[in-house]
Amino acid sequence: MKFILGEKQHMTQVFDEKGRVHPVTVIKAGPVVVTQIKTLETDGYDAVQVGFGEQKESRLGKAILGHMKKADGAFKVLKEHRVAQDGIDVSIGDKIDVSIFEIGDAVTAVSISKGKGFQGVVKRHGFAGGPRTHGQKHNERSPGSIGAGGVQLVRKGKRMAGRMGSDQVTLANVKIVHVNQETGELFVRGAIPGRRGTLVEIRG
Repeated sequence: MKFILGEKQHMTQVFDEKGRVHPVTVIKAGPVVVTQIKTLETDGYDAVQVGFGEQKESRLGKAILGHMKKADGAFKVLKEHRVAQDGIDVSIGDKIDVSIFEIGDAVTAVSISKGKGFQGVVKRHGFAGGPRTHGQKHNERSPGSIGAGGVQLVRKGKRMAGRMGSDQVTLANVKIVHVNQETGELFVRGAIPGRRGTLVEIRG
């Protein structure tokens, strides 16, 4: 099972053995602790639940503290990873770190993109806007007509202004360029969505 949680740190660049430069995102990953193993018989599906990040016990309820007691810890985040029953090779309390990954592995990265607030159609959808001349004054970034003539309604799904960002983004086939086991960092090729500190799921 190749699954770990981490926090996005920053972007940088690294050189390979042939001298080629690769843009990478540094992810401070793990260690995560196995807190629960779900099976088809007891839960209806097979999965492994892990905890990540330290949390003060005073900020957690008694129910969740009792759940985490088996793993001997208090965690900020609990996440599940679906696996086949024959793929569960861990037990409650086991720690998983970046050593399960190798250079060249193709992984899937899941994170939340940066929130941009309420944005207009030019930024949100790439509209061209109105003309800049010939009588236009305050209409340069307007959406234009939003309804059909004579129908008197706005069609469902019409692209308009609204909240932008803060969406879950999944990137598939992302290459791992470097693994630093001493610092627990994964160097993943390309840009991972989100700000510094964003929670990132790495699935093998």
